[in-house]
Amino acid sequence: MGELKGWRYSGGTLVVANNNNNNQRKKVKYNQQYYYRHCCCSWSVVCGLGLFVLGLISLFTGHVASNLEWYSQKLAKHRLWYYKVGGFGHGPIDIWKSEFSKLYYGCSERGPHYAPPVHESLSNGYLLIAASGGLNQQRTGITDAVVVARILNATLVVPELDHHSFWKDDSDFANIFDVDWFISFLAKDIPVVKRVPDKYMRSLEKPPYTMRVPRKSEPQYYLNEVLPTLLRRHVVQLTKFDFRLANDLNEELQRLRCRANYHAFRFTKPLQDLGHKLVMKMRSMAKRYIAVHLSALSMEESLDGEQRRRGKCPLTPHEVGLMLRALGFDNDTYIFGAFGEIYGGEETLQPLKELFPNFYTKETLANQELQPFLPYSSRLAAIDYIVCEESDVFVTNNNGNMAKIIAGQRRYMGHKRTIRPNARKLSALFMQREKMPWTTFCSKVKSAQRGFMGEPDEIKSRRADFHEYPASCICKKPFKVSDLDNQTDSEYGRMEEDQGVNSTTQTHEIVINEVVMSDASSSSREEKEDDVFLAD
Repeated sequence: MGELKGWRYSGGTLVVANNNNNNQRKKVKYNQQYYYRHCCCSWSVVCGLGLFVLGLISLFTGHVASNLEWYSQKLAKHRLWYYKVGGFGHGPIDIWKSEFSKLYYGCSERGPHYAPPVHESLSNGYLLIAASGGLNQQRTGITDAVVVARILNATLVVPELDHHSFWKDDSDFANIFDVDWFISFLAKDIPVVKRVPDKYMRSLEKPPYTMRVPRKSEPQYYLNEVLPTLLRRHVVQLTKFDFRLANDLNEELQRLRCRANYHAFRFTKPLQDLGHKLVMKMRSMAKRYIAVHLSALSMEESLDGEQRRRGKCPLTPHEVGLMLRALGFDNDTYIFGAFGEIYGGEETLQPLKELFPNFYTKETLANQELQPFLPYSSRLAAIDYIVCEESDVFVTNNNGNMAKIIAGQRRYMGHKRTIRPNARKLSALFMQREKMPWTTFCSKVKSAQRGFMGEPDEIKSRRADFHEYPASCICKKPFKVSDLDNQTDSEYGRMEEDQGVNSTTQTHEIVINEVVMSDASSSSREEKEDDVFLAD
């Protein structure tokens, strides 16, 4: 085998090791004589061809040179395009939109070998789901239930929503989502019915058999543990169905997740109408607006200094406002606030409103129209969801279910600007902000937030939550030279031009210092202007 490899890579004649030296010398001598005999003839041919080629080059020199120059420019731009899209650029960030969002698109189409769904009558049985938690937690559970039905070749029954959790909302699926759309959209993936047929229900001696699947279960678990029971009983209900399916699945199942989450769920017309009405009201006051989703900060989270230092607590409304001002959002920016009850109530929100006076909520924008929905927390959450998803910039102070789903959908729909606080680094900055000038604080906040602004290159590994980072459903558009021709050189070379992040004028600094740092008498002390984080 070693001899064969040597022959293959050297390109010469395979010589057996036991040939004697005399035979080798005779062979070499013969080859040399053959070479010299044909040398003169070969050189004459080469010289003739050389003269012919030189004549051609002299004829087309101008065109060749110009073409070489053109291709070299395109190659340079091509390399720069990949350099920037790869996330290695360190220039200013546009705080309102991602420069690279147009280079990506949501892709959840079925593959060429995707098998058609089984008919209801030929399926392995009926799968009932009892969702759990708030609206968005239930939404993730139902999304996974669609995938489980596909794995089991089962017919999915329109899920039951949770009526007994902390939110105490007795809304049904049909009160929040368009049932007919849900069924029809998923028809090419799984059969979905509104209820189990009566003939099966009458044949049951007792209520449907219930099972609780462990969290993050692999598809094989469902095939080994759930499918035999489903085949035997024909109807099975999976209870507390939240995060019961593994995060990392094959690409076809991941794309089914995206089709279910981002396309099959459509809010009912009353919710859509009111949600879009609030969006139009915000846009009638300003061309663009920010939606801020605040978690219900508890008293323990507000007072636990050690947890806050470690970045384990959500930012307070005041800290969210400081972060936005430091990033470059002016105080005339319009903000829509989406939140439930917050510890401290209006007093806790007041510092944020002082930083951004144009602060609105669904209650202030549509007090009368909101009355029919007030007893239903899930329907109110659906209205907030619509306004947040439609916003130009979405900001959250937490990593809850609503924040994750909206962040994932905004990535899927075009990488709309989504800002998540880097709580670990920001918490240390907020504790020390009175000991540094405002300009230094701004610089450190901008540095801390790189990688947390919703850019395409923030897509995480497969271990990240798929609902927040739907990597399998986001595709990069193929590179086209024509795309570069439409770009000016400044779009590729600007590093010092102000795009919003660095728009901190002297007047802006004075206003901020008066509003948020009036008590910082120590700010006159000499401070080091380094960019090293206070904590990592």
